[in-house]
Formats: sequence, C-alpha cells, structure tokens
Amino acid sequence: MEVIKVTPRGYCYGVVDAMEIARRAAKDPATPRPLYIIGLIVHNRFAVDELSQLGITTLDGPGRATILEQVTEGTVIFTAHGVSPLVKQRARIRGLNVIDATCPDVTKTHDLVNDFVARGYDVLYIGKKGHPEPEGVLGEAPGHIALVETEHDLDALPAFIHTAERLLVTTQTTLSQWDTARLIQTIRERFPHAEVQNEICHATQVRQEAVARMAVGADLTIVVGDPRSNNTNRLVQVAEELAGSRAIRIETVADLTPEMLAGKRRVAITAGASTPSQITREVIRFVESQGARVRVMPAPAEVPPMAPNEAPIATTGDSTYPDLS
Repeated sequence: MEVIKVTPRGYCYGVVDAMEIARRAAKDPATPRPLYIIGLIVHNRFAVDELSQLGITTLDGPGRATILEQVTEGTVIFTAHGVSPLVKQRARIRGLNVIDATCPDVTKTHDLVNDFVARGYDVLYIGKKGHPEPEGVLGEAPGHIALVETEHDLDALPAFIHTAERLLVTTQTTLSQWDTARLIQTIRERFPHAEVQNEICHATQVRQEAVARMAVGADLTIVVGDPRSNNTNRLVQVAEELAGSRAIRIETVADLTPEMLAGKRRVAITAGASTPSQITREVIRFVESQGARVRVMPAPAEVPPMAPNEAPIATTGDSTYPDLS
C-alpha cells in the first residue's frame, strides 16, 4: 500500500497565531484573571484542551454576545473566527480586558464589508449558517447585509438586496471554492451589476487544491479534523467530488482500524487547517505500521479552474507553517 501525505495540510497561519496569542496570555502573569475564550479558539477539541490545561476556560454556545454575558471580570479572548462590533462594545462596557485573536484574513473581510457599506453598497455574504465567522461579519452592517448559503436561499432574500443599486458579493474564508464559484455564477445571473470579492483564504484554497490533485487514484482519503471544522468537512467533499476518492473524516487515530485499510492500494492523508500536527502524525504512524510505503508529494503546479471573472485570492504566506510530518 502506498500512502500519499498531502501537503500543505494541517494548521494554517491564522490558527498558529491564535493559539500562540492565547498561550502567551496564559503565561503572562500581568494578564487579568480569570481568562476566558468566547467560543472555540479553533474548531478542534484538542486545541481547546491544550488551552484548558494552561488555565483558560472556553465558553461556548449560540452567539458570541450571549456567551459574553457569562463573564463579569478578567480577560476575554476572541477566537480566530472574529466577532461583531456589538460583542466588542459589550466587552468594553463590562470593563473586561480584551485580547483579539481574529485571523487577519477574517479581519480583512470585516474591513471590506465596512468599506463597501460606507460607499453605499448592500452586501450579499456567502457563508455557512450557524458558523461563528458569518455571525461576526453580518454584525458589521445590520440592515445592509444578508447571508446566503445555497442557491435555495436566493429565493428568500430580503427586499433591500433586490432593490440595491450597488451590491457587493463576498464570502466566508473557509468554503469550498468550487461550490462557491457555482453559487457566485448563479448570483451574477440574477444580479448582473453585483461586484464580487471572493474572500476564501489562501490557506483554504491551497489545501483544497492539493487534495483535488493528489487524492486522484486513491482508494481512500483520510481527512483528520474536528467534525465542527468547516474547512475539514470541505476537504472530505473535495476528495470525493473532485478527486473521485472515497473519503472519511476522523478525529484521531483511535477512529482508524486495520480493517479500514485492508486491501487499499493507495491512501491519501490530509488534515484540516485547525488540526494539531501531532494528531495527524499519529495517524500517519498508524498507517505506516500497517506496512505502507509513505511518500510526500509536493503541491501541484496546476489547480482546478475557477469560475470566469472570479476575483483572485490574495496570497497570505501560509507556506511559513507547513506540516511536513
């Protein structure tokens, strides 16, 4: 059996930064106690457990503003997914010490929405319902921004979108770039005057493209990550729909058995952008123990095409943090 270690995979720079910000806060005696994270720092329980061991309490639930009501003193850390201005304002009113670990790519989307709304635009935001990242972005411009997840949502858009003379279409950072390209094309057909700014981040893009190319011909693609991680779930989708490989998502090596690998000639392994590297290394070691030949493949020179006229995705320098285990 040959195993392809898809690269890049695992932690992206935004997750690395968020974790390091939280670690520094925990180790700094000058940081007001107690320490809380409002929501999951990233969508991975092992990352959350690590911070818990450092004395940081994670508070989770529906809505960042609601979660914040549980905190009366100390320090709050905002997660990599970002928060709305309302949450920031409530933290200030409560006199809390605030540490913002928002991913710079998410901050860029917040700034983009504010800039366009200030210029008279309304915004159609493509994102996953119930995910914290859209919650924060939508909070930037209530009454001027609407969420759309699928084509079916286009039939129930608020009136201000239909009557908007200026319309911006933008996106969550962790979506499937191919699903998003198709949805953008449909939106263009309904709103020909719309201006599109695709904000799918570079880290998400290159991980999806690597799977789309490198998992071709694999009997099985193993995606390591938390079930709540949107980018992890998109990698499963990409492996199945674009690479034509059967794919499974596992959280840890405990989810793998020798029987799952029996008879497989070629297995690809990747991990979501919020998956700690040591978790993926354990999976690779288990597969190696089954007598596999493991080789690392470089990122492909060619990538699947995007939709015509789609805005380019800016490079963020994610290659600084490759997981080459």
